[in-house]
Amino acid sequence: MSDLSAFPITRRWPAQHPDRIQLYSLPTPNGVKVSIMLEETGLPYEPHLIDIGKNETWEPEYLSLNPNGKIPAIIDPNGPDGKPLALFESGAILVYLADKSGKFLPTDPAARYETLQWVFFQMAAIGPMFGQLGFFHKFAGKDYEDKRPRDRYAAESKRLLGVLEGRLADRSWIMGEDYTIADIATLGWVRNLIGFYGAGDLVDYATLKHVPRWLEQGLARPAVQRGLDIPKRG
Repeated sequence: MSDLSAFPITRRWPAQHPDRIQLYSLPTPNGVKVSIMLEETGLPYEPHLIDIGKNETWEPEYLSLNPNGKIPAIIDPNGPDGKPLALFESGAILVYLADKSGKFLPTDPAARYETLQWVFFQMAAIGPMFGQLGFFHKFAGKDYEDKRPRDRYAAESKRLLGVLEGRLADRSWIMGEDYTIADIATLGWVRNLIGFYGAGDLVDYATLKHVPRWLEQGLARPAVQRGLDIPKRG
């Protein structure tokens, strides 16, 4: 049996199955990237709910795993060379799990780097911009009298959706006919933007054709449906 006692987080969230990948997360657009990937690959894992509403990511045990205080994070007891590996940042985790499983990331070098560029596009642009729009439209920022910040993020989110719309105009998935970590990284954010954030009208989502089709087929995948609800909220 694997020994994860060297990781302080396991004292706060004990591993019942220390031989499995330990997932520390919450079903947010960033969190579900990893739970969906784990469901898609079939890699054995154990989820732990980290309640950001209770500031659990700022507790010392969690910060020992991710000093940036964000979800998700993982510990793989069977990392490279058989040694445990701790990782944070959802994009890095997706790449790691793709390499570990041999799934959802092309082995051809050119296609691999092209896939990674779209993962980084989500990490650097879609996530931050959609998240800021959510703050100014759905959360505390909605009460700000000055609507210029909201409108700035709405305009940029609309532009980014246009980039994605163009990419999907002649292909089923972001990388063509093969579903990859680029899709897994992006699905939850687009779903949240028009769903939980309720910002569809602000970004003229109804005028799009290819992004809605892509989102619908992504959400129809059984592993995606399961991953969207992991870890289960109390």
